Amino acid sequence: MTDTKKPEIEVIGLGAGDLGQLTLNVYRRLKEGEKVYARTAHHPVVAELQSEGLEFDAFDAIYEAHDSFPPIYEEIAEALIGGAAGTPRGRIRYVVPGHPLVAEETVQLLLAAEAKGRVNVDIIGGASFLDPVFSALRIDPNDGLQLLDATNFTADDVALTQHLLLSQLYDGFIASEVKLTLMEHYPDDYEVTLVEAAGSPGEEMTRLPLYALDREMNISNLTVLYVPPVPDESYLSHTFTRLREVIRVLRGPDGCPWDREQTHFTLKRFLIEETYEVLAAIDEEDDDHLIEELGDVLLQVLLHAQIGEDEGYFNIDDVVSGLTEKMIRRHPHVFHKKIEGDRAEDVEWRWDKIKEMEKKDQKPASLLEDIPPSMPALMIAFELQKKAAKAGFQWSEEAPMWEKLEEELAEWKEALTEHNAEEAKKEFGDVLFILANLARSYKIQPEEALLMTNRKFIRRFQYIEAQLKENGKTPESSNLTEMDGYWDEAKKKGI
Repeated sequence: MTDTKKPEIEVIGLGAGDLGQLTLNVYRRLKEGEKVYARTAHHPVVAELQSEGLEFDAFDAIYEAHDSFPPIYEEIAEALIGGAAGTPRGRIRYVVPGHPLVAEETVQLLLAAEAKGRVNVDIIGGASFLDPVFSALRIDPNDGLQLLDATNFTADDVALTQHLLLSQLYDGFIASEVKLTLMEHYPDDYEVTLVEAAGSPGEEMTRLPLYALDREMNISNLTVLYVPPVPDESYLSHTFTRLREVIRVLRGPDGCPWDREQTHFTLKRFLIEETYEVLAAIDEEDDDHLIEELGDVLLQVLLHAQIGEDEGYFNIDDVVSGLTEKMIRRHPHVFHKKIEGDRAEDVEWRWDKIKEMEKKDQKPASLLEDIPPSMPALMIAFELQKKAAKAGFQWSEEAPMWEKLEEELAEWKEALTEHNAEEAKKEFGDVLFILANLARSYKIQPEEALLMTNRKFIRRFQYIEAQLKENGKTPESSNLTEMDGYWDEAKKKGI
């Protein structure tokens, strides 16, 4: 039952075309003489009814007062509620293009106000713009259709294999933003269609390449942009969905024999190799190489996930879901309320505390248990000492560490002097261990530092080889003095 104490708003859809598309019932309602508000006067039916003497209060001026659409729609909705409350009968009519429940944000705001008990809303349907657009484009929406708001969509919203319609394409600025967003998926010259005033005598269709979209100056509030489905899979190669399907095919019955034979264990070494190749690309500062190597790491992740799916234990959705939830959970300062302490050290400390709380029911017997034993030894040394330091097992200053290094070096030299190979190996390990601790103290990742030095050695030695080759020599036919000279040359050249 309608609560007559509340203001009432009757929302009427004007359809997508001219006056001839209105039902007799709607036409009679509009001619009854009650105050009528229009979201915009720029609609064929409004113009025709004005010529018959019907008066409208339109909200077009509000569009000029704001830089974005949300405050425009909010102001219109509040003006309507206030206008209804201010009339003797507490009731007004509000007309919108098309159907009130299709791409009409002001109507959604009114319905939200109704849910809060502020107003009563009656919806009188009108034909939406969709049917005449389908007819104009000769498309079947049952093949898959997306209807998106041009003022509020992202590239992630787009399904490339479906028909895409973008409404609310009001002006050239919005068209420019839409163009740039779509270009994240489609080629610059992909053909799109602008449909103007579908279903009316002034209906027009303009086919044009995507890059020219914002150059089309006939865009108005009656314009809809149509983007057809991509014609083949070559347009999908940049999408995660397509990559996942490729991996599924490779592991499938008719796929690759090598991929089908792989297990979590056989792939272990490839993940390690690909990770180091990523590090090499980073050190080379080569973006193209980095893109390729990151792809190879992603391949390993997807292969492991597909093996999990094939065996019925987990799939890539489980991996992504777990990671997403963990990132949100461990970054409360970003996704939840503001937290004091936003320095990198604060974030790292908070991360460890949250991780500790997550695993309170799986507390290890030792703080050092969760360090992967398959990591390179230098990285393990670094992580062992980092864990121990967080528990308070560390020197409070660097001086004792340097003294410890001198002590370990002396013990290594002594073992070498005594020709005790086993003891020398053990003492050398102690030297590396204390060096890893010093690196940690100075915020240096020792594995990364050693990799950088290895690559530098390779570059300089290859320079020596190149210089010797120019002189008809090889390292074997040269001598240390000559090669040292070329080494110094490479060093001076910054190689």
